[in-house]
Amino acid sequence: MNKKDIFDLMNKNPVFFLATTEGDQPRVRGMLLYKADESGIIFHTGVKKDLYTQVVNNNKVELCFYDTNKGIQIRVRGELEIVEDNALKDEIAQHPSRQFLKPWRDSMDSQTFYKEFAVFRLKNGIAVKWTMADNFAPKNEIQL
Repeated sequence: MNKKDIFDLMNKNPVFFLATTEGDQPRVRGMLLYKADESGIIFHTGVKKDLYTQVVNNNKVELCFYDTNKGIQIRVRGELEIVEDNALKDEIAQHPSRQFLKPWRDSMDSQTFYKEFAVFRLKNGIAVKWTMADNFAPKNEIQL
């Protein structure tokens, strides 16, 4: 797989698992990808969530995507950055796939929303593909 193939798999399978740490304890939860491309892997949360605090304290994470039809797992490790781009926050909140954000966003003014809505980007991650067929093969790391 090349970088484009990996981004395509992520965008077609937008539910992924995100691993963070809290102190010395790992934390994993399901997340919903906004998009993955050359600009990075972009997703979001609220600043009041434990996830946000965990990333602020340690931005090293791992993401795990899985294509159930092809039996391909993609794990990506790297460091998250917090994106302070209000136009991107508006784009995400208005996207048809993010209708679940509308009641939350409508409950506050724009400036409060911009402060409460955290967007993350993982750039230059390292991806590893896994399938049952290559379960015991050496890992092939792909720079994203």
